[in-house]
Amino acid sequence: MSSCTSQKGLVWFRRDLRLSDNTAVIEALKRCDEVFSVFVFDTSILRDLARNDQRVRFIWYSVVELREKIRALGGELYIRHGDPILELQQIISDLTIHSLYFSRDYEPYAVDRDLRVEQTLLSIGKKVYSFKDQVIMERDDVMTAQGTPYTVFTPYKKAWLKKVNEKGISLDPDSNVPWKKMSKAYLQSMPTLSDMGFSDEVSNNSDFSPGESGAQKILGRFLKKIEHYDSDRNYPSLRATSHLSVHLRFGTISIRDLYRFATSSQTPGRKAWLDELIWRDFYFNIIHHFPFVVDMAFRPAYRELKFENKEDYFEAWCQGQTGYPIVDAGMRQLNSCGFMHNRLRMITASFLVKDLQIDWRWGEKYFASKLMDYDLSANNGGWQWAASTGCDAQPYFRIFNPTLQSKRFDKAGTFIRCYLPELRGLSDSCIHEPWLMHRREQKQFLCEIGKDYPAPLVNHSERRDSTIAMFKKARNAHTVN
Repeated sequence: MSSCTSQKGLVWFRRDLRLSDNTAVIEALKRCDEVFSVFVFDTSILRDLARNDQRVRFIWYSVVELREKIRALGGELYIRHGDPILELQQIISDLTIHSLYFSRDYEPYAVDRDLRVEQTLLSIGKKVYSFKDQVIMERDDVMTAQGTPYTVFTPYKKAWLKKVNEKGISLDPDSNVPWKKMSKAYLQSMPTLSDMGFSDEVSNNSDFSPGESGAQKILGRFLKKIEHYDSDRNYPSLRATSHLSVHLRFGTISIRDLYRFATSSQTPGRKAWLDELIWRDFYFNIIHHFPFVVDMAFRPAYRELKFENKEDYFEAWCQGQTGYPIVDAGMRQLNSCGFMHNRLRMITASFLVKDLQIDWRWGEKYFASKLMDYDLSANNGGWQWAASTGCDAQPYFRIFNPTLQSKRFDKAGTFIRCYLPELRGLSDSCIHEPWLMHRREQKQFLCEIGKDYPAPLVNHSERRDSTIAMFKKARNAHTVN
């Protein structure tokens, strides 16, 4: 890439709301004499969100912090609300910008938007540079010997580790970054949440810690527990996971920093956490090479599964009223604070598809509307894994038993009691299968099944058998065709 000496560059922040170890920022400052910065609240995305969407609030406060950091360096973050193409054109014209810098995004909408931005700017004589930032390995970085993308995690992981060991992680924060090149033409007020049609009300999310400062606080808390991550991560009541996913989603923390923390010693906890980071790259890899997974099953044999799709079942699942406590507790956690423990994501997803026989895309869409850390590639990959329709997915005949999962991972019912107050008085022996309580126990515990807490929507054993039959039928029909 050629230098833009004596020219002005513009950094377009998107999913990289930080200054530390930010590839696009560092490259722009190295190449240009003056660097301006902009963030655009994209109306094409915002118009479909609920007024109280906590993700917009998280972004807004992260942008506020980012602006203050840039101002402290003598620059300014220009904050716009509208169509990114039009807003970028306007600020490039206003500031006589010569080149645009941004970190790549891999979601289909973002890829199309960025291509349109690039084409528009190139047509008026501007230069456009994009960089890898939110992943360790992207696009064609990790391929098979035949030059094809990996679709199974374990060989991908082996190749990923080999590539990292060969190339190293070189994008460490550079102490020689010429921050003095951060520039401003004028100070600008930013649109408020209210201006954009959103609420500033706080949900019950105890982890609402936006910005780089919030990410560092949560990372510090997690590093005290990371050595036990491999054993404790499956127990939702222990709060043993990192809770950094929302910060990775919006780039308020560097993925390279997290890689360095994960590999600073070879303990089981750090190795297990590194696996999660590699899974994240793997799903980005899948959505880049197979963008059709956004709308359909990765496996052709399961694109015509005959789901029952009962709307009353789906509504009960959404509201945490299925009669299976571990499922309901997970859904109510999601609804109350925009987060769900990873073990519970697998349990609730499996239950929707395999027990209620509802299309995985219904659940994927619901999670997308609720999760603070919603990321298309990870959400899609997780749902297709649980639904047995994706690459390297759970085999269709391995179906989570919600009761056994509950007894194993929430033995004392600690998590269930946290989110299902109607079951708090139950004994440990009753809380996983409250429908088995005798009438006198229901009176004793003040929990009448069918009144205070629902009876199970379905019989797990029966649904397991019919779901396996449904998958076999779809597979056989595909083989014949």
